[in-house]
Amino acid sequence: MRNENGFTLIEVMIAVVIIGILSSIAYPSYTQFVAKGARADGLAGLMDVANRQEQFYLDNRKYTTDMTKLGLNADPWVVDNTYYSIDAVVVNDTDFTLTASAKGTQVTRDPNCVSITLNATGIKLPKECWK
Repeated sequence: MRNENGFTLIEVMIAVVIIGILSSIAYPSYTQFVAKGARADGLAGLMDVANRQEQFYLDNRKYTTDMTKLGLNADPWVVDNTYYSIDAVVVNDTDFTLTASAKGTQVTRDPNCVSITLNATGIKLPKECWK
């Protein structure tokens, strides 16, 4: 009698099927996790720009749409992970609205939060993106 070592084709196929099932369950959760992480960086960027706007207002008695005047390197400003760009709209000297717009793959990963806004009074829209 011969003693054979190794796997049979059936055993390998069962392992492949199990890995396929597990990955089909895990991948959507992973992409959702990555999208929320990128969104968190966009929200942090919005808060940072809002703080800079308030400091600019204290110094100049008005808000600005020019991100370079806030000490940022570009207008519109792109957050660190490059998935959101932030732009400011000044309605008048005492009111502003900041908008974080999704870029690249973040648009398809997180379709409900393609555009996130924050204004001078602290209103954050859409609410489900700020959770």
